[in-house]
Amino acid sequence: MMNTNISSKKKVNVRQMTIIGVLSAISIMLSMLPMIGYIPVGPTKATIMHIPVIIGAIVEGPVVGAAIGFIFGLTSLIKAITEPTVVSFAFMNPLVSILPRVLMGILAYYVYQVAMKITKNVYISGLVTGAVGSLLNTIGVLGTIYVLYAQKYMHAIGRDGSAGKVILGIAGINGVPEAIVGALVVSAVTIVLKKSKK
Repeated sequence: MMNTNISSKKKVNVRQMTIIGVLSAISIMLSMLPMIGYIPVGPTKATIMHIPVIIGAIVEGPVVGAAIGFIFGLTSLIKAITEPTVVSFAFMNPLVSILPRVLMGILAYYVYQVAMKITKNVYISGLVTGAVGSLLNTIGVLGTIYVLYAQKYMHAIGRDGSAGKVILGIAGINGVPEAIVGALVVSAVTIVLKKSKK
């Protein structure tokens, strides 16, 4: 009986490591593709890089989500160093580039669990988690920028006025399309992966 349990745990760990490897590889590949992984929108960049993080969290849990989120954040930090823009100084700080992505990977799992308890529907729960996870990424990153670099960020993008209003506007411009795409892709992929896991 003990051998069966050990074998089962090993299979789970192998599966989790495989999911981390595959989705992290997708994240790295997306980060290297111009106009796909990081899409320039004015001084900032919209992204679809959060999608593998959310999918990993839903399918294999918060540890896997956090691990893929870390890879996403790391690519963001490297991108800021190797391909700098006027706001890259913020993303060179791991508190901006990495921490919100790790937290998103953890929280996305719990959002999905709550959504499933309420809806009992994989597709709807995937839609909700894809949208909320995307918004968590946007709010986490831009919120951290606001707390740490509000005025420096405003100076970098050449804007006057309230930093809060400007950053909130950027969150809307980037965050809403990211949330829509995230919801649609995550829900579709989740259905397939959940079926294959049975």
